[in-house]
Amino acid sequence: MAGLLTYATGGIGLFIIGASETLISTSQTLNQISNQTSLSPQPNTTTQTTLKNTKSFFKSLIFTTITLLSILFILNSFISLTDAVKSHDQTGVALQLEVVSISVVFLLFSVLGLLTNYGKVYVPVKMMDVLCLFGFVEEFYMFYIQRKDKDGIENRYYDLLLVPILVCIVSTLLELGREKGSGGSSSYSRLGRGVGLVLQGMWFVQMGVSFYSSGITDGCFMKEKSRGNFTIRCKGHPEFHRARAIATLQFNCHLALLVCFVCGVYSLVSRRYGVSNESLMYKPLGDERQQHLDQGRFTLDSDEEEDGNSVGNVAVEKGVGGASEMVVVNGYGSHH
Repeated sequence: MAGLLTYATGGIGLFIIGASETLISTSQTLNQISNQTSLSPQPNTTTQTTLKNTKSFFKSLIFTTITLLSILFILNSFISLTDAVKSHDQTGVALQLEVVSISVVFLLFSVLGLLTNYGKVYVPVKMMDVLCLFGFVEEFYMFYIQRKDKDGIENRYYDLLLVPILVCIVSTLLELGREKGSGGSSSYSRLGRGVGLVLQGMWFVQMGVSFYSSGITDGCFMKEKSRGNFTIRCKGHPEFHRARAIATLQFNCHLALLVCFVCGVYSLVSRRYGVSNESLMYKPLGDERQQHLDQGRFTLDSDEEEDGNSVGNVAVEKGVGGASEMVVVNGYGSHH
């Protein structure tokens, strides 16, 4: 039960962080939409102040949640580390030391972020992004090499967890590579990182439910060497392949749920604040080409154009507005 609580706490915390990051990424877009839809040529000061306060609130929420999660993970790792030492489990000791190192990086990131947000110290944004990137890369590496037992079902869950972590890494790299003052690319990269954190939190909760309940398949059981070092084995190959298939199906369900969640939030935000002008400038594919063909003139004549009764004489003329049209086929014409 303690393991389920650990995974659930971490998953809920990551979900809150990701949702807040997503809302922050949309604040600049909402500000632009509000200025575009406003009747006054001057920007709406009240709206800008509200969005600025909202952004500051969500930043504080993100850094506070990261701080609490990092401290909780460090405490939990020390408890598991003590149990691994008592059980003479060297692998368990190494795993918990990795968790502690990752938690310390994110703890440093959150503390510096809180101090910067409240104006106590100034830390460059690039340095904050580097710390965040280093934490994600270390987390990715930990789950990538965590194959204590090649037949363990937990390896499949860890492999699927690499997907949202990789999304966070790529988004943070884009955040690092953006130029100063390019707000559009910054909002998109932060949005991608927020979605990756939301999916990561959902999958953490799913792993806790699957590992510590009957959410995998019949015929599989957990074997613990210490508190933080366990493996999930199955009785035979049918149970093993069925458990891996169930893990993939669960991940696909979480992806579908994430898409529904993002679409629902986007529809609510669009209804409240409207949409940008770029979204209204939609043109169907091939529309310009169709207009060009309608306004042009296409004529196919044979070499014997002087002879009105010659075979193979085909002419098609169409006015610009479509007011006059003449069709001649094999010497017989129809005028409209």
